[in-house]
Amino acid sequence: MEECKSTSLYYREGSSDKEYHVRIEAKDNGFVVNIAFGRRGSTLSTGTKTSAPVYYDAALMIFDKLVREKKAKGYTEGENGTPYQHTDKEVSGLVPQLLNGIDEVEVARLTSNPSWGMQEKKDGRRLVLRSEPGSVTGINKKGLIVAVPETIARSAVELPGYFVIDGESIGDYLHAFDLLFLNGEDLRPKPYRQRYIALLNLLAGGLPKHIKIVSLWTDSMDKASWLHTLKQQKAEGIVFKLMNAPYTAGRPNSGGSQLKHKFVATLSAVVAKVNQQRSVGLRLLDQEGWQPIGNVTIPPNHKVPMVGAVVEVRYLYAVPDGSLYQPVYLGERSDVDATECVVSQLKFKATEEDDQ
Repeated sequence: MEECKSTSLYYREGSSDKEYHVRIEAKDNGFVVNIAFGRRGSTLSTGTKTSAPVYYDAALMIFDKLVREKKAKGYTEGENGTPYQHTDKEVSGLVPQLLNGIDEVEVARLTSNPSWGMQEKKDGRRLVLRSEPGSVTGINKKGLIVAVPETIARSAVELPGYFVIDGESIGDYLHAFDLLFLNGEDLRPKPYRQRYIALLNLLAGGLPKHIKIVSLWTDSMDKASWLHTLKQQKAEGIVFKLMNAPYTAGRPNSGGSQLKHKFVATLSAVVAKVNQQRSVGLRLLDQEGWQPIGNVTIPPNHKVPMVGAVVEVRYLYAVPDGSLYQPVYLGERSDVDATECVVSQLKFKATEEDDQ
């Protein structure tokens, strides 16, 4: 029988003293996730995270996501509310700027717009690199402390001064595209144009072997030429950045000053089962619960993931029943929650009717 579970979380720092309660409750023929929150000792605000009853699995995923998000912000289950430190989910205090996607029409518009720069979208893991006196730490897209490859850490130490670089980690290399802090100065309010020049100067001062600059194109003809080249090279995609915009943490509800466009379809899915002959079954979440989307073969250079792991898959398109056509396994994603593995990620093959 499904459990109607609940959790109470607390946060205390400085003048802040807050509490947050989340509970799964049975309703009609399903379950809802309700919350209560506010300053400790006051009348709490209430709300729900489910507009209609859902299956228990879906409610549990919503519940777990809410708890993880609050803990990532420093909430604890202990009533003293002291933010936790020195764990595998230590909060960094920095949240990267995350990007919304755009279609081909918007790509054409921004390519011809001189106010927007263009860069290649690297196919790796987001990594914010923080170099401070005596330490080099990594921060993932959730703002949590993560391990840094030794090669990248050594290169960071070789650079002059102290800094925070935003980039994409691929193997032993960090592909750097932004500079957030330099020698104690917060560069995030400055225009991207200035931050990028500062990044160029920083890397030129040390020529780090394992930290590479991501090229930036601002001329319309250069952008059009490189757009064609990157497609021919089967790159993952491109990123457009408004050159006079500051760095804004988090992902806006829509639009934004940094936008991405993928040339290939990728998604994050949860492993539903491990099959014979090195393949796994995948599933995605919708309002009716978990939906199967077929299997993917695990290449010999990857270990077979366990049931429940979140994995990244590249594919050509999804067929009408949701199965993936020509899926390619890319690896596990420790920086993606299972609740983010939703059916809305699927991209279906265009029909003649769509083209018209």
